[in-house]
Amino acid sequence: MAFEWAASRQAFGDAATWFVEMTARVDDRWDSPGLGEWSVRDLVGHTSRSLLTVETYLYQPAESVDIDSAAGYVAATREIAAGPGVAERGRQAGAALGDDPPGDIARIAARVLPLVGSCTGAEVVRTIAGGMRLSDYLPTRTFELVVHTCDLAAALGEPLDVPRTAAAQALHLVASLAADDQRAGPLLLAATGRAALPEGFSVL
Repeated sequence: MAFEWAASRQAFGDAATWFVEMTARVDDRWDSPGLGEWSVRDLVGHTSRSLLTVETYLYQPAESVDIDSAAGYVAATREIAAGPGVAERGRQAGAALGDDPPGDIARIAARVLPLVGSCTGAEVVRTIAGGMRLSDYLPTRTFELVVHTCDLAAALGEPLDVPRTAAAQALHLVASLAADDQRAGPLLLAATGRAALPEGFSVL
């Protein structure tokens, strides 16, 4: 399903702002465990790619639309997302942040958000899955920002205070993925307190 462009821009901006704020709370814990094999620095570096890819792709126009929904993008990139290259790219992105990661993250957001704000959503960009309208691609980046900032908050022992706009869009994408893959039943039962999710359950 398509997301309304103004709402998507707001959700992306709110998710990015929350990420910037959470990064500022890391203090001296950059080498602490972040997620899986990642340190906090690696996790922050990986999450920053949700901003940087938007910037990069906006300078890579595509001639045609190959993927026409956020859910379609997630489905098309599952194999890539599960590959070993993701972990290494996260480490490289973390190392690239240098000596002032919070400042670097804030500067990236300050550069990318106005760029997105100047767009109409109709721009067709070349992603790793093929050509997509920006309006369909951006919710996938909001989703990544939300989930990984939750990971960061959990690693730091901070509250999971996801901004409402970003939470609504991320959960909408989760629901779409669950429905598309016939996994809505277990998710609905768990969300309404009727049963625990099966071990290893994921919509990704």
